[in-house]
Amino acid sequence: MSRPLLFLDVDGPLNPYAAQPERRPEGYTTIRASVRPGRPLRVWLNPSHGPALLTLDYDLCWATTWMDAANRWIAPVVGLPELPWVDFGEGLFAVRPDGVHWKTEAIVAYAGGRAFAWVDDEQSPADEVYVAGRHPGSALLYHVDPRIGLRERDFTALARFAAAVQT
Repeated sequence: MSRPLLFLDVDGPLNPYAAQPERRPEGYTTIRASVRPGRPLRVWLNPSHGPALLTLDYDLCWATTWMDAANRWIAPVVGLPELPWVDFGEGLFAVRPDGVHWKTEAIVAYAGGRAFAWVDDEQSPADEVYVAGRHPGSALLYHVDPRIGLRERDFTALARFAAAVQT
């Protein structure tokens, strides 16, 4: 049996962008990322997150608007190796009439029936319904508060899910 996939969003789980703008959270470092033309983005990252994610029994994969840029800007700061990433292509930011998040369909397709957890700050009940109806494997849509990012309790919940789907 293969390990489940862990789809990682950057903004929210790894970068608590909604924290008070003048107060970098304890344990985080600040980078200025020039991902798109214009003003560089302020990003807060916790270097302990990479090692903690690597201890989980998952195959990690980026599921973020950063797509492959996450390997250049985010992975080195948090201590992750280069990871595969979901290419959202034409679906990037596409609004769906059914309320399903624009990432959901691509994530389900990428998983190809394999068990997965998806860590993000933007899932909704519509995404849960979509995944349940179209994904034959186990799935955990795990919401992270974008004001605080990933915490120890989140790693515990993710570890529990990985253990449950591999028994």
